[in-house]
Amino acid sequence: MSELADRYGAVVRRVAVAATGSGRAAGDVTLVAVSKGRSVAMIRQLYDLGHKDFGENRAQELREKVPELPSDIRWHFIGPLQSNKVRTVRPAVFALHSLDRLSLATAWMKGAGRPPDTYLQVNIGAEEQKSGVAIEEVLPTLEQLIRLSVPVVGIMAIPPLADDPESVRPYFVAMHDLRDRIVVEFPSVTGLSMGMTNDFEIAISEGATAVRVGRAIFQD
Repeated sequence: MSELADRYGAVVRRVAVAATGSGRAAGDVTLVAVSKGRSVAMIRQLYDLGHKDFGENRAQELREKVPELPSDIRWHFIGPLQSNKVRTVRPAVFALHSLDRLSLATAWMKGAGRPPDTYLQVNIGAEEQKSGVAIEEVLPTLEQLIRLSVPVVGIMAIPPLADDPESVRPYFVAMHDLRDRIVVEFPSVTGLSMGMTNDFEIAISEGATAVRVGRAIFQD
């Protein structure tokens, strides 16, 4: 087996162990392989191992890669998105994980057919440099999004950076609690997109339904 196959297999096993440890099946957690900056050949190699979910965060890079790779790949857009780039991203992706403002939602709704699913990004650490809706604005924002018929399936967050992965657990707990409050009013908003290479097992233990893992799979 190749080094990529070994690393990928190890991550898949870690996801499965974390999921079963939290009382769920491995299939309840979507592993999004963060492929930004990775070559088409490397993505194809991972695809040939059976993986279908890939994450990109630049509209131009996504546009260049999509025609070069199999059409059944599920692309997840995970980075900041300018409204004027929606026309590039919307037709190509399975889901948008970084819906962070109403103006972007309005742009996302333009175009033919039902738009791809979205996750509302929450600024869970109240960090000035990060995008996302403040915790206290999540429910009012969701009300507006639902009124616009935006297909919101969950919430997403990137906790503050920390050397000790365990120290971010309270942010994942807060996201889980927030999601539980949300579903009382919006039963379809059940997803939790949270957790990356350094902390995805902790995120899964606290209820993540999608994790975004790059370095642990591709490695630099």
